[in-house]
Amino acid sequence: MKPTRTRLRRACVAATTAGVLISPVAAGPTYGATPPTPSATATASSSASPSPDGDSDFPQLTPAVAAKLDAAVQRVMREAQVPGVSVGLWAPGKGSYVKSFGVADKATGAPMTSDLHVRIGSETKTFTVTALLRLVDQGKLSLDDHIGTYVTGVPNGDRITLRQLAGMRSGLFNYSEDDGFNKALDDDPVRPYTPQELLDYSFKHPVQFQPGAEFEYSNTNLVLLGLVVEKVTGRPVHEVIQRDVLDPAGLRRTVFPTNAAIPAPYAHGYSDETASGKIEDATHWNPSWAWAAGAMISNLQDLRSWARTLATGTLLTPATQAERLKTTPMNIPGAGYGLGIFNVQGWIGHNGSLPGYETLTVYLPQEQATMVVVLNTDVLRDGQEPSTLFGEAITGIVTPDHVYPGHKPTTPKKN
Repeated sequence: MKPTRTRLRRACVAATTAGVLISPVAAGPTYGATPPTPSATATASSSASPSPDGDSDFPQLTPAVAAKLDAAVQRVMREAQVPGVSVGLWAPGKGSYVKSFGVADKATGAPMTSDLHVRIGSETKTFTVTALLRLVDQGKLSLDDHIGTYVTGVPNGDRITLRQLAGMRSGLFNYSEDDGFNKALDDDPVRPYTPQELLDYSFKHPVQFQPGAEFEYSNTNLVLLGLVVEKVTGRPVHEVIQRDVLDPAGLRRTVFPTNAAIPAPYAHGYSDETASGKIEDATHWNPSWAWAAGAMISNLQDLRSWARTLATGTLLTPATQAERLKTTPMNIPGAGYGLGIFNVQGWIGHNGSLPGYETLTVYLPQEQATMVVVLNTDVLRDGQEPSTLFGEAITGIVTPDHVYPGHKPTTPKKN
């Protein structure tokens, strides 16, 4: 059976599964009869406020640079057969590059535009952990509390700390790798799941290692943290994230859904995470199986704002943000994972993948630069996430000393 839904694990740690960069793959056919072109809403500008420091290697986003970016994005689209993608780059004093390419709906040919909602997969983790850390700042819990204090029945629950859960060092089995879970989700992708059902899939497996001994990405960790947030606040996690994270951050187009609905306007999402392995429209599949680990929805502009808020710790005390940014090394040079956040070659943020969609939202502090990529497929290209291919192609042009790298997956795809 195909190891479905592990994409939520694989895509969210960016380059953790590789030791080397991947060379560009050979070109393949693109969706439709002609190469993808920017939508009518595309903009590229070199006018911006002055840079706070005059010493920067980030290029001016001139028409010439924009043309290079256009070519790079279109190449990845052709090679990875991506229906539609929106890309945003912003840097103080350097201008902006915001363009959409391809289609948001294969059936109608409606163009991809930068205002469309998409499912953001494991970028949800950044919001869930932020909600948790705000509770730390309020003195309502400690990162060194044990999960067993809040949730019963957790293997090693009297030893695993909230810090280890947020930092992916708990040793708990990732429920989205369970064969029974994958079969159930393949058979009925629109059915709802409860958090306890997800934990049951995990807890029937032995622990993978002792708490704190290793780094291993596990969606189980974030389901538990979502339950902690609910226990401490007495409110559903979607309400906590709305009132305590989204509202203070000024994010008006980001939601934690409680059903399969997606706000209009939205891009249709296309996935091969199906029982047949054929590409299907996954737009209205129920994301409850990802819950506090990956259910949320946003758009390009909100993610732009969130990138800086997340990386600079606007919603947290400096001490808590410093704890968040302490990273555990991953298995490529220059990459580490903190508390619901990663640092890959200096880019701080997270990525996400849910059937039909992928996103990448990162911030480069030394340049005060933001990069956001949203696309409407999660179909791998020669074992690589398309969002990572876009990130690598874009950063190779604008920040060659900070290239967001490609990676090789640890689990095979069904032929």
